[in-house]
Amino acid sequence: MKLLEERIRRDGKIRAGNVLKVDAFLNHQMDIGLFNEMGKEFYRLYGDQNVTKILTIEASGIGIACVAAQYFNVPVIFAKKTQTKNIDGGVYTAKVESFTHGKVYDIIVAKEFLTSGDRVLLIDDFLANGAALMGLSKLVEDAGAVVVGAGIAVEKAFQPGGELLRAKGLRVESLARVKSMSEDGSIEFC
Repeated sequence: MKLLEERIRRDGKIRAGNVLKVDAFLNHQMDIGLFNEMGKEFYRLYGDQNVTKILTIEASGIGIACVAAQYFNVPVIFAKKTQTKNIDGGVYTAKVESFTHGKVYDIIVAKEFLTSGDRVLLIDDFLANGAALMGLSKLVEDAGAVVVGAGIAVEKAFQPGGELLRAKGLRVESLARVKSMSEDGSIEFC
C-alpha cells in the first residue's frame, strides 16, 4: 500500500536493533484517515471470506482492528495480556513473546467471545518474528474456530515471522513489507 509506505518513509524512525518507530501515526498517535484507508484495503483483501470476528492483541493493533471492523461490520476482540477480575468464566490462553518489549506474555480471550462457528481475521500493527500471530492463531484453533488470514500493517520481511507463518499455511497480507532498513534512515520496501 503506497500510502502507508510513503508515510513510513516520511515519519518513521529507524532505531538500533531493527526497531522501526511509527508512533507518530500508527501505534501511539493514530492517524485515523490512514487507518480508514488500511481498513478499506483489508476489506478488499478479505471481504469475500465471511469474517465474523476480528481478533487482535493489546494494545497497538486495537485501533487498526476497530477501523477495519467497520467495513466488515463485525465485532473486534482483543487478546488481553493480563487476567482481570471482570473476565468471568473460562478463557483461551497462549504465550506470546514481544519483539519490541522483550517479554513473554500470557494472552487471554474469554471463551464467550470466540466460538467454534467464528471465521476470524487476525489484525496487527507489526509482524517481525510471528509470535503474536502464532499466539492469536492458537486461541482461534483452541476455540474450534477458523482463521481466514492475517492483515498486517507493517511486516519486517527481513525477519522470519512472515515466511514461517506462510509456510504453516496462514494467509498473511501485509500493507507495507520492509525489505531492509538501516540506522542512517534508509528503508527499502519489497
